[in-house]
Amino acid sequence: AGQVRAAFLRFFQERHGHHRLPSAPVRPRGDPRLLFVNAGMNQFKPIFLGTVHPRSELAQHRRVVNSQKCVRAGGKHNDLEDVGRDTYHHTFFEMLGNWSFGDYFKEEACSMAWELLTEVYRIPRDRLYVTYFGGDSTLGLSADEECRDVWLRLGVPASRVLPFPLKDNFWEMGDTGPCGPCTEIHYDHVGGGRNAAALVNQGSPDVVEIWNLVFMQYSREVEGNLLPLPQHHVDTGMGLERLVTVLQNKRSNYDTDLFTPILDAIHKGCRAPRYQGLVGDADVGRVNMAYRVVADHIRTLCVCITDGIYPGFSGAELVLRRILRRAVRFCSEVLQAPPGLLASLVPTVVEVLVMLWLTLLLMLGQIMDIINENEAAFLSSLERGRRIIERTVQQMEPSTNFPAEVAWSLYGNLGFPLDLIDLMLEEKGIRLDSAAFNELALEDTKRKAGGPQAEQPEKTNTRLDVHSLAQLRSSNVPATDDSPKYAYTLGPHGQYEFSPCQATVLMLYRDQSLQKEVGAGQHCGVILDRTNFYAEQGGQDSDQGYMIRLGQQDVLFPVESVRLCGGYVIHEVTAVETLRVGDQVQLFVDEAQRLACMTNHTATHLLNFALRHVLGDNTEQRGSHVTAERLRFDFDTKGPVTVEQLQQVEQVVQDMIKRNDVVHMAEVPLTVARRVQGLRAVDEGYPDPVRIVSLGVPVESVLTCDSKAAMQTSVELCCGTHLLQTGSMEDLAIISERQLVKGISRVIAVTGREAKQAREVGQCLAMQVDSVSLRMKQGSSSIPEMQNLCKEVGQLTKVVASTAIPQWQRRELQTILKALQRTANTAIRKLELQQAEKKAQSLLAKHCNQPVIIDTVPADSLSILMKVVNQLCDKSPGTSVLLLSPQASGEVLCACQVSKNCLPAFSAADWAMAVCTQMEGKAGGSPTVAKGSGNAKGMQGALTTALEFARSKL
Repeated sequence: AGQVRAAFLRFFQERHGHHRLPSAPVRPRGDPRLLFVNAGMNQFKPIFLGTVHPRSELAQHRRVVNSQKCVRAGGKHNDLEDVGRDTYHHTFFEMLGNWSFGDYFKEEACSMAWELLTEVYRIPRDRLYVTYFGGDSTLGLSADEECRDVWLRLGVPASRVLPFPLKDNFWEMGDTGPCGPCTEIHYDHVGGGRNAAALVNQGSPDVVEIWNLVFMQYSREVEGNLLPLPQHHVDTGMGLERLVTVLQNKRSNYDTDLFTPILDAIHKGCRAPRYQGLVGDADVGRVNMAYRVVADHIRTLCVCITDGIYPGFSGAELVLRRILRRAVRFCSEVLQAPPGLLASLVPTVVEVLVMLWLTLLLMLGQIMDIINENEAAFLSSLERGRRIIERTVQQMEPSTNFPAEVAWSLYGNLGFPLDLIDLMLEEKGIRLDSAAFNELALEDTKRKAGGPQAEQPEKTNTRLDVHSLAQLRSSNVPATDDSPKYAYTLGPHGQYEFSPCQATVLMLYRDQSLQKEVGAGQHCGVILDRTNFYAEQGGQDSDQGYMIRLGQQDVLFPVESVRLCGGYVIHEVTAVETLRVGDQVQLFVDEAQRLACMTNHTATHLLNFALRHVLGDNTEQRGSHVTAERLRFDFDTKGPVTVEQLQQVEQVVQDMIKRNDVVHMAEVPLTVARRVQGLRAVDEGYPDPVRIVSLGVPVESVLTCDSKAAMQTSVELCCGTHLLQTGSMEDLAIISERQLVKGISRVIAVTGREAKQAREVGQCLAMQVDSVSLRMKQGSSSIPEMQNLCKEVGQLTKVVASTAIPQWQRRELQTILKALQRTANTAIRKLELQQAEKKAQSLLAKHCNQPVIIDTVPADSLSILMKVVNQLCDKSPGTSVLLLSPQASGEVLCACQVSKNCLPAFSAADWAMAVCTQMEGKAGGSPTVAKGSGNAKGMQGALTTALEFARSKL
């Protein structure tokens, strides 16, 4: 396989002068719509779309070749569920490709492809078939006979050059944008001199596509019509795995040396029989499917982790987590492998792929650690989930669906991907109640979105009424000890480790009354003697998670929200089974959500300090809200925050992140805390003792006499949960800043990967704006070209306004775009006036000294037509003018102006209405000027009506 890849790159680089580019990372840069890079052309989109900056390195390329890492799992292109069921689907694959950007086209592209396949790779010509675009009458596109003739000249027999319709041989980037016909090369695995033309594009495993050559020569507009591209491009893609299968004379990708070393390593590490390549019913116990799943998924995990995508809880990270968990389950349940098999395969994957990506070798240890940590966490959840499913199935009535509430608990609390739940149930011949599950998912989405209707029922069980509080105190129920919420440490690899917490149920609360017992299926508030859950306070969202009863590991009680009331922490819980006072429970916080809140809360402190540092000590906090997704911060300000100030604030925060300051936290008496010089937010109601959070300076140092530490770093009173070191934050980007009312501003910021993505997207948009700006400076004498530029500026303006990018950059780009819009509008008006003047001169010569001019004239828009009318009336003040302009669409534009001498008897609005009504259209305006439109069928009658109307009024 290494030789096959090298031969491809060398062929185009040395024989045909292509510039060899390295593979882009599988994490897309500046394209938030993509989870992963899923095709070779992703990194070249700016060239195809014409948005590439003319002075950028990318814009200099004319011929390019590379081997691109691609992942298709999640999103539009998703092969995850098919992997393992057959012998050719993969989540990760390599795409070999060559590109021409306005250089060569069909003749050279086909010739190079044929030369490589038949002369370099020596594939027998009688095994190859080619397809071309057969045309589409609805789009007005004829067959791509140019491409067909190229193949015939190269010696391909006519019986093997086959036309196919739009769905097979016309490639489109999206609903709009560059597109064009393509030609595909197919390979017949059987051969033997037969003619397999009838099997091409029929889904036969014997005849497969190996190479697709796309000829980008059109652009699909918003209206759906196709326009020729000013520059023609070639984009080709050939899957390395499928090509190697052909060249190594195999029928399955998994039988090539891209996979056999991994399959051998799997066999050595598990108790299952050796891989035999079986599929479907022949694959008893799905052992062979498991081999393929694990071999494919470990490659994907290695490549993604190397490129900075780690298993996580949203976007691409969530998809990778699903991939890892799918692989772990097949390892443990089907292959009967001991824990650690998946990570043990990493060195083998590195050996297979190391010639292409040396980074894999450098990160080998880190990749193995990440896989092992995630596997251990999932195996624990898997065992518990299996017991829950088995216990639920035993209690179910025959011929009923699996309850959605239990599935939702597995999905939400144990992190089970839905496909795994379906697979486990499928093995038992049971279906999930999908409709009820989707309803629960919708409710959860509404609740997370903060809808008041979704919030209302939950809050009633977490807000203790005054009578219940008094009853708790008179019954000597102690306040909840919530100090375990601060019990977490940093592990050896920089990961946060949260200590487990065991507690006793002290009281239950439902329907505004304290209860000793709550039945299954009911919502209630649970009061415990101690908890590690963070209750919503200090602007930080409450934790979520679940609790289990000791000795009953297979029953999960989801904790949906947590509230502090009078010293009691109330956990909003759905009682899956009867819950009683005295029950012993173990608590499990949703660690990902907690860590995200910790990150954003520490970021809020950094932001508070940075704003005071940049805007002055008078800048006071007016409110904040911290969620797992973002942070919001309100503050006093004398005026709008400038672009430069926003940049400075971000820089101050980034400097503190880079220093990786230790976050010091300690409880001290409130009277002592109040003496700290420069301490923020001391006028709020705080418990005594109070918690001080100090960045980079130990709390003991802050408390010493005459210490000015709080003036030079962030020192705040805070009960929230925080990072232990600032470096874990990675980055902060302010993505919004606006004045709520005069004197109070609100900023919204994101941290970590979201901040980095905001910067990448911002850079991408900045390059697009630069490109438009440069084209605007070059100017154009064509009105349609300037209108297209104007349209592009308008679209960019909308995108810049609505996309999450750094706010300072948004302001800069908006200023540039506003100026560009003015420039474009001025240029269009100037060109329209020039065009109108020429047409007016011609009409004046034709209708010399006439009191009324009625005529037809070609005009691209109503704006130009109106300007022609204005010019005629200016040059001939006593003349009244009505002009019609037929359009290619079948519409007729109408514009008119009446001389002031003819008022009030003669009205332009009435004139236009009479004429447009004749054409089954509409019109409107003033007595002096009016415009409208109608249908071309009535145009001759309209001209007659125009003349008769004018005569009747003059």
